[in-house]
Amino acid sequence: MKDFKQLLKENNIKVTPQRNLIYRELLNLEGHPSADIVFNKVKKTFPNISYDTVYRTLLTFSKIGIVDIVEGYGEPKRFDTNVNKHHHFRCLNCNKIVDIYEDCFDDLKIPDKVMEKFKVLKSKVILEGICDECDNNG
Repeated sequence: MKDFKQLLKENNIKVTPQRNLIYRELLNLEGHPSADIVFNKVKKTFPNISYDTVYRTLLTFSKIGIVDIVEGYGEPKRFDTNVNKHHHFRCLNCNKIVDIYEDCFDDLKIPDKVMEKFKVLKSKVILEGICDECDNNG
C-alpha cells in the first residue's frame, strides 16, 4: 500500500481512509469491477459515501496510473488494477472481461495515416465475442 500512498502524495492528492478503502476493495475484487461493485463494497464501511465520490476517485486513480479503465460499448466502465501491458477479451453474452497477454498484439503497427493525424500514446486491443463458458452453455 506504500506505493499507492506515495503515488497519491506525488500527485498532490490527499490520502484519506475512503481512498485507501476504495483502492483496497478494488485490489480484493476479482476481475474488472465496475464502479457500482466497488461502491457497494465501500458503502459497507462508509455508509454515507456517495456513488459519485467512488466514481470520481476511480477516475482519479486512472489519471495517475494506479488503474486502467476498460471501456465496453454500451456497458459501464470497468476498472483494472493490472496496469502492465496487456489486452482484453469481453464476452458479449455475460460481459466477463479476461486479460490477454499476447506479444502479437503488443507489436501492432499503427498505420501512418493515423500517426499523421494523432499523437498515439498507448494502444490496447479489446476482442469481443462469446467466452468458452457461455459457448458451452448456449
